[in-house]
Amino acid sequence: MQTQHKPDRIPVITGLGAVTPVAVTVAGLWDALLAGAEGVSVLDRFDTGGLACTRAGLIRGYAPPPAARPPASLAEAFARGAAAEAVAQAGLLPGDGATVIAASNFGALDTGEEALGGAAPDPRRASLAHGSVTCGVADSLGLGGPPVTLSLSCASGAAAIAYAAGCISRGDLERVVVIGFDAISRCAWSGLCSLRTMTSDAVRPFDLNRSGTIFSEGAAALVIESAASAARRGAVPLARLLGWATGNNGFHMTAPAPLGAGSAQVMREALLRAGVSPDAVGHFNAHGTGTKPNDVTEFQALETVFGARARTLPVTANKAALGHMLGAAGAIEAVIAVLTLLRQTIPPTLHFETADPACPVNLIPAPQAAALDLVLSNSAGFGGCNAALLLAQ
Repeated sequence: MQTQHKPDRIPVITGLGAVTPVAVTVAGLWDALLAGAEGVSVLDRFDTGGLACTRAGLIRGYAPPPAARPPASLAEAFARGAAAEAVAQAGLLPGDGATVIAASNFGALDTGEEALGGAAPDPRRASLAHGSVTCGVADSLGLGGPPVTLSLSCASGAAAIAYAAGCISRGDLERVVVIGFDAISRCAWSGLCSLRTMTSDAVRPFDLNRSGTIFSEGAAALVIESAASAARRGAVPLARLLGWATGNNGFHMTAPAPLGAGSAQVMREALLRAGVSPDAVGHFNAHGTGTKPNDVTEFQALETVFGARARTLPVTANKAALGHMLGAAGAIEAVIAVLTLLRQTIPPTLHFETADPACPVNLIPAPQAAALDLVLSNSAGFGGCNAALLLAQ
């Protein structure tokens, strides 16, 4: 069923924030992507003895903007920094009543593991709750709306954006700060290594010789509000959210559904919500993990939605540069999609050398100018979680 948006309820994006392994500001991120910078390096935060996975996308020496209370965890530091940048660009004030909606795979596990290990940390640093980061960010920025925390595997960031867009479109909320975040910790890394999806090489999405993904940390934030709210505040919309969808196909705990059925469904629903034909989409920001099952099924989903055009639609896969930022992945890719629309430039995909006949997407290997009106961003996660976002100028 097609959904018609009321003009004043269309969700618009008025602020962006980013803390990533290649840069800790939005402007720095864009410059790094165009320059072909890579954020993956040796994992030296803790002893990796006994673990096969020794490379990660780390953020070293990061300090968030000063606040009355220091961050209680590294995860909160990343989330707070990204949110502060987005809030500043949007011109949000503490009295504006914005709600924080945050999403993460591991929450504050980077400090909660201290308690699990029998240490006696500062009580503020012993929380395992994902919501402790959400509340910490809201308190530090003086945002008084009821905080919401989601965790939907690697689709978390995009799913939080979709949830926020739905709340705004229905009139439940006026303005939201969405944050996707995660931090690398010893406990989280041990679990990630056990999945056997990581490579010792580089992340090579859709390349014939790809051998896996590499996980990273960081945060991304977006201020999303109704068009009417932005107009009242005099805020400048950076992009519109015309379509969004989330779903769970429940196929398998870790494997993607055959033919990318879950991803195809949410992409179709996002386009249907916007009342937009697939032919109108000018660019696709792929989930693109660099694992063989994901890349093949994501291309199959593209074929389901776009038909023969799946082979010519310009595609970028940001994990080649950033690594897989876990709960922040969908949010940072949405930030990059907004920047792509603003700059009318598609950022490159690194490490692509040999096309795979099983997933022959049109990857862009160097920065490419393009006249773009619509960008579709796809996210997927373990347990059958899926999310798609359609962003417009």
